[in-house]
Amino acid sequence: MSEQVRPISDVAAARKALSFFKVMAILVGIGLLVLCLGMVLKYGYDKPGLSDFWDQKHGLLYMIYVGATANLGFKMRWSPGRMVAVMLAGVVPFLSFWAERKVAGQVERELGTQGAPVALPRD
Repeated sequence: MSEQVRPISDVAAARKALSFFKVMAILVGIGLLVLCLGMVLKYGYDKPGLSDFWDQKHGLLYMIYVGATANLGFKMRWSPGRMVAVMLAGVVPFLSFWAERKVAGQVERELGTQGAPVALPRD
């Protein structure tokens, strides 16, 4: 099911929200991999040092990611279901990287249809 492109009231704010979302998605993805490593060390090798240090920090990063996703979702006028789906991408290892690429591409295309210039990545 595809969503209709609805007019975005503030394209510049949506672009800023997208930039923040992209940064947080990458940080949460890396943080989740570190968290998984910490869990393996803690429960597989009885070395809880990394887990004790990183668990709460990753939780804070994830909460900021949820806020960044909600901010972008409200600016882009996403449905609540779409926002929740993108938020849940941050709890599966490697999925946040894929979701960041997919969401960024979709948002850039939607913003491009709003008459604002689209910044294309350099190859």
